[in-house]
Amino acid sequence: MSVLDRLPSDHAQQAFLAGAVCLVLGALFALTPLRAQLPSALYVFIEVGILFVVYGLLVLGLDLQYGHTGLVNFGHVVFFAVGAYTTAMLSAQDTFAGIGLGYPWPLALAAGVVVTAVVGAGVGVTSIRLRGDFLAIVTLATAEIFHSVFVNFEDVFGGNVGILGVPQPIAAVAADGDTRMMATLLVLGGVTLVTLAGVTRLTEAPYGRVLRAIRADELVTRSVGKSTLTYKMQSFVYGAALAGLAGGLFALYNGAVAPGFFTIQVTVTIWIGMLLGGAANHRAVLAGLAIIMGLRLLSRFALDVTPVGADVFASLRLIVVGLILVAVIRYRPAGIWGNEQELGVDS
Repeated sequence: MSVLDRLPSDHAQQAFLAGAVCLVLGALFALTPLRAQLPSALYVFIEVGILFVVYGLLVLGLDLQYGHTGLVNFGHVVFFAVGAYTTAMLSAQDTFAGIGLGYPWPLALAAGVVVTAVVGAGVGVTSIRLRGDFLAIVTLATAEIFHSVFVNFEDVFGGNVGILGVPQPIAAVAADGDTRMMATLLVLGGVTLVTLAGVTRLTEAPYGRVLRAIRADELVTRSVGKSTLTYKMQSFVYGAALAGLAGGLFALYNGAVAPGFFTIQVTVTIWIGMLLGGAANHRAVLAGLAIIMGLRLLSRFALDVTPVGADVFASLRLIVVGLILVAVIRYRPAGIWGNEQELGVDS
């Protein structure tokens, strides 16, 4: 039997194996004399790649909430921000403004996930019974409320400056800038792949079938004895916790958090990525997110050769992205790789 024949055929196992390999390679770059030498032209691709794997955790959490359970959450960025701020406040040292307690970063990261899950449970308890459109409004309002809190409570959250002095574990041990970037991409990518394996295993189990049954018809699911409220709460909290993990990793990568990192633009990006790829398909939503972030990356280069200003170009970029989304919804309403029959849509 060849090595290829020994590789797992299950998607979850493949994702876990790929994630483990990325984590090992990332550790080798960060902790051993192994060095990476990157051409300067690749820096921007690596930076966007790091942001993509962080946002990948966000879109996986959102797909668990909406794609599998039908919960319309337009405030997903708030959980991203809560995880980031909690991790930053607990681990930051000598921050310019706001709270910095200087605890070890693993403890801060774990606390960030737990606090975000608790906040998710709080939001879910007050809003999970609402109909889809009302739930969307409530979660969107929650995001705006939290954004105002982060800006206005300067003594706690640092106001518009945010929390500085957050430890950067990989940067602290990497030998140089190129090695740091490569190690960061591999480690965060490994975490995202392992998470993909976990949510794939979860949604392929009977638990995931109950979630999809709730999305298809909640009344019928309830009539067979399933506590739909409990399942919806669990899905909402799991999605929030994944966003909190993404926020904590982002804070530890970036070394600082500020309200400007957690705007509605983040929610819009991951929603478009999910709808473009195809909800209820974890690999598809990651592919959709890659397309959107790839378009944003290409637009950086297009700006240099376009005879318009940055503001006009930003508007044109939004128009192009909007037209792409309209075209996908018109001709592929389930997304490029989505299952129309499963999602109950007609092309």
